[in-house]
Amino acid sequence: MSRLARTAGLTDVQEEILSTVRDFVDKEIIPVATALEHRDEYPTEIVEGLKELGLFGLMIPEEYGGLGESLLTYALCVEEIARGWMSVSGIINTHFIVAYMLKQHGTQEQKDTFLPRMALGEVRGAFSMSEPGLGSDVSAITSKGVRDGEEYVLDGQKMWLTNGGTSTLVAVLCRSDEGHPEGTPPHKSMTTFLVEKEAGFGEVRPGLTIPGKIDKMGYKGVDTTELIMDGLRIPANRVLGGSTGRGFYQMMDGVEVGRVNVAARGCGVAQRAFELGVSYAQQRQTFGKPIAQHQAIQFKLAEMATKVEAAHAMMVNAARKKDSGERNDLEAGMAKYLASEYCKEVVEDAFRIHGGYGFSKEYEIERLYREAPMLLIGEGTAEIQKMIIGRRLLEEYRLQG
Repeated sequence: MSRLARTAGLTDVQEEILSTVRDFVDKEIIPVATALEHRDEYPTEIVEGLKELGLFGLMIPEEYGGLGESLLTYALCVEEIARGWMSVSGIINTHFIVAYMLKQHGTQEQKDTFLPRMALGEVRGAFSMSEPGLGSDVSAITSKGVRDGEEYVLDGQKMWLTNGGTSTLVAVLCRSDEGHPEGTPPHKSMTTFLVEKEAGFGEVRPGLTIPGKIDKMGYKGVDTTELIMDGLRIPANRVLGGSTGRGFYQMMDGVEVGRVNVAARGCGVAQRAFELGVSYAQQRQTFGKPIAQHQAIQFKLAEMATKVEAAHAMMVNAARKKDSGERNDLEAGMAKYLASEYCKEVVEDAFRIHGGYGFSKEYEIERLYREAPMLLIGEGTAEIQKMIIGRRLLEEYRLQG
């Protein structure tokens, strides 16, 4: 077990879960990750293994068939999985966010219908906010849901949907002006709709099309797609929470825990990059000795390890804050910002340590070098995190009088 990124104060159950996940990563993910990634192949066998471990239900309450674990436990598991292959952690992240949103905001009927099957991994979740011209400006959403009797009719185009093809339940954020007079702020006229669909691509239900996978620089294996709604009809009881106008707050609650997840992914990728760098530095020789004995490389390793430790500590703090029931948008924003930036830097330093071999697809660090940039934009860019952090700091340190 690595000396870095240890977490104090874990229970025996948490330690056992993490040990099991770590063994799974070492035996079932790391040996095949690079080959699967180069083929852009969905890791079906790995996902089935995660189902058997119960990870799809890790935070779903026991009454619905889950393990009822904390956000901290989940984040530490994600850290381990991302250490093996970041794409696998993405497969469970969107599922987890939808399950969390259902647990926190769903009606009893919605919880009873979806959570037991989500805990088993039979229903796989994805969530959809972004649109082609949207970026970070969620208030600019143009997709609409219009009431028609006992149904809603959804129209619009969504973008950057992780698990778009493999998911069977998508939480989709749309504008819904019903009951919200003209002039209502955009964030108060949004609704989250729970859309059930078949797995696959093309027309997956009448009025709903998943065109196909978006070809990406990294973050391969996991399917990233568009979602096109054209007269999509869903029953009124599939409005998350049962009432319109709460979608923005529900989504932001999900994204907040998603940012802890992205921080955990950054920690995991950075840990793996450090492992690869420190190992290679002890094997590669120049001027008659391993490059690890050169002071320049030792300095680099010291900086990398310190960043791994710092990012892990902030991620753990953000998760524990959320678990305590306290507001954690400041801590989650800081953790996501720091972990993603440090991840990029640690990966680049490991890449530099590998020299020319780091540019070769035969070496694992080449894959990590392409994967790390996704964390800089996923669940909100660095600039968005800094806006959140800055606003919260001004709230905390507002001058009196």
